[in-house]
Amino acid sequence: MSGLLKKPVKLALVQLATGADKSRNLNHARSKVLEAAKAGASIVVLPECFNSPYGTQYFPKYAETLLPSPPSEEQSPSYHALSGMAKEANAYLIGGSIPEYSPKTEKYHNTSLTFSPKGDLLATHRKVHLFDIDIPGKITFRESEILSPGNKITLIDLPEYGKLAVAICYDIRFPELAMIAARKGCFGLIYPGAFNLTTGALHWKLQARARAVDNQVYVALCSPARDMEASYNAWGHSMVVDPNAEVIAETEEQEDIVYAELNGAKIDESRKGIPINTQRRFDVYPDVSKGDLKSGG
Repeated sequence: MSGLLKKPVKLALVQLATGADKSRNLNHARSKVLEAAKAGASIVVLPECFNSPYGTQYFPKYAETLLPSPPSEEQSPSYHALSGMAKEANAYLIGGSIPEYSPKTEKYHNTSLTFSPKGDLLATHRKVHLFDIDIPGKITFRESEILSPGNKITLIDLPEYGKLAVAICYDIRFPELAMIAARKGCFGLIYPGAFNLTTGALHWKLQARARAVDNQVYVALCSPARDMEASYNAWGHSMVVDPNAEVIAETEEQEDIVYAELNGAKIDESRKGIPINTQRRFDVYPDVSKGDLKSGG
């Protein structure tokens, strides 16, 4: 038995096609989550902004209130839909992300909710690093025009399997989050994300493989399906990378479900062969997993 992943588990990434109708998005997500569970997945992941179009112009319109928790169904239909999906599927559900509004702070966030097979909320992750980029002639995007960042690392304990870390899209570009999660005993890093046609072609697969090879854990990226009629065109190519940085499952840009079997023996094998986890020189450089960390579920 692996020390990190207690037993093999089937993971599903739902590369969902979404539109402007939130109710339809939620119903469609339910059908795909149930399809994944029927295929044997015990952990199911939805993409970033799965309940709405992605864009700063959409965040306020689609935002829901999550606190105090649990919110009413009127305050957050997506919360209740996700809870119901997880319970109906009898699976762990990492609910991509949704736009959140906090009346207390009057701020908006890009927020991921994770539910247990009983439909209970296990963790909330607010995107820590906001997507503010300017590539001349290609794309300019500034989430910070509307959104505020979260301030916690999110580690989730799944009692049957072990620990997972959840972060959102642009968070993957900051290896510190991944290093901390791996050194805190996570067997996998899950990133719902909506890279675009510029950044996706450049760095989507590279980032996934880099976080895997750095930390010798599984890495999963779950994108929305690509819609060329939308104002923002997602890259797609949802994928799972193993601890040796090999892509073991990937789809194209259309709606699909990506499946992968995760096995703790693979983590053990990669770490035994190339034991970087015992060779780090913290007498030469600091251990980012030590010190004043802000973490939680």
